[in-house]
Amino acid sequence: MKKRGKKPELDWTDEQEEIIWVSKSEIKRDAEDLKKLGSKLVELTPANLAKVPLDETLLDAINLARRSVKEAKRRQLQFIGKLLRSMDIDPIQEALDKIENKHNQQQAMLHKIEHLRDDLVEKGDDELAQFFDQHPDADRQHLRNLIRSAQKEKEQNKPPKAYREIYQYLKELMLEN
Repeated sequence: MKKRGKKPELDWTDEQEEIIWVSKSEIKRDAEDLKKLGSKLVELTPANLAKVPLDETLLDAINLARRSVKEAKRRQLQFIGKLLRSMDIDPIQEALDKIENKHNQQQAMLHKIEHLRDDLVEKGDDELAQFFDQHPDADRQHLRNLIRSAQKEKEQNKPPKAYREIYQYLKELMLEN
């Protein structure tokens, strides 16, 4: 019969690192989040993708995912998620947030322009005077003519050509400022 010695006891001192237990569910959630981040990167336009700091391997994987379809694309997204697990994603996430926020701000501005156009056509001179106070560099005569034409089109149930022109004019005026 062999003598069995005592198992050496572990010495838990302050010098040893604390072990952090991570559940399987948390690991899976993190992996899924990275796949979603990879999916957002794949859906970016090439111009926006150039603004994101990516290494060559990840960029190649993203370009391949763009060309892939169905199951191949799903597997490629899994691979992109795996690549993201081994790198610092904070700079990538920051760049993506900036791109998305810029898009949201632009959408809000376009909606504001639509509401302004609607108010100018519906409310007429009162709203127009207020608009010219805020934008003194606007072409008064041109805008008044467009508004009158849009009101006539609406009364006669014609296609809203002047209505669209008002939007384009306001968009140029507001976005240049």
